[in-house]
Amino acid sequence: MAEVGVDGKITDLPSLDAFLSEKDNSVNNVYVSDIPSVCKEYPCILGVDEAGRGPVLGPMVYGIAFCPLNEATLPDELGCADSKALTEEKRDEIFTKLCEKSNKIGWAVEVIAPNTISNSMLSRQKYSLNQVSMDSAINLIRKAASAGVNIDHVYVDTVGPPEKYQAHLKSIFPSYKITVAKKADSTFPIVSAASICAKVTRDHSLKVWKFEKGLQLTQKDFGSGYPADPTTKKFLAENCDPVFGFPQLVRFSWSTTTEVLKEAYHVDYETAEEDVTPASNTSITSFFKITPKSGSGGKGLHDFFKRRCLSRKVEL
Repeated sequence: MAEVGVDGKITDLPSLDAFLSEKDNSVNNVYVSDIPSVCKEYPCILGVDEAGRGPVLGPMVYGIAFCPLNEATLPDELGCADSKALTEEKRDEIFTKLCEKSNKIGWAVEVIAPNTISNSMLSRQKYSLNQVSMDSAINLIRKAASAGVNIDHVYVDTVGPPEKYQAHLKSIFPSYKITVAKKADSTFPIVSAASICAKVTRDHSLKVWKFEKGLQLTQKDFGSGYPADPTTKKFLAENCDPVFGFPQLVRFSWSTTTEVLKEAYHVDYETAEEDVTPASNTSITSFFKITPKSGSGGKGLHDFFKRRCLSRKVEL
């Protein structure tokens, strides 16, 4: 079994796999590398990009990379480019090189769980994917700053109109130079480095994904996660419970899943007849039966809910 590096640090691909496999994939997880001393001493550039925005399966990962201004050519020298234009093997190779240059360049990622995305997009108060993305980027920039990175200029691959996003970031980080642009991952090497960190982290999170009890699946069973992938389509069709829907790997908020869920059971509610009983002074709580809490002899949650990290929020 792969082991996390010293003090839980990610120093290569095996330690990345170990880190991801040890985490609860039903919640968001953040990793920040060691901060090189030169990144604390000298002004730095910092790039921001994401991976996994479009897939119906798995997490979305936001990544940052940072290095001193006088090492601005380092990401290019290591081969950093738009992660989507590179093969998986090449991305893994460059990620390894980034880890080896930990004395000059640092990085961080936030792994945003599929159910976080679904809950955000399906909540009554809409929390769009763009807002989830922006908040993650802001959170990572703040974590880098609080860890001591001497940030001078931030480069961001845009979400939505770049001018609006740039103004928003400038209002939050007035002391930084901010550049938000389309295709920044293929224009600015430091953004390319962030893109590779994000993409490699997402790819490996799928490789070590832990399913709930009863599902013995590997990535070859569900594919890349993109809606057009035939393996992904097959997985969605074969793993939809008619009552409870999909495994936690799936983003319920995607239109692809909505189509599959049309085959699930639907519930029709009859409209209650208008109550013509005269009002009384009886307390509404008297209509509810108090049940013992968990651990006091009451009935616990069914395994289905435990495996999906669902909990009871209201007790009657």
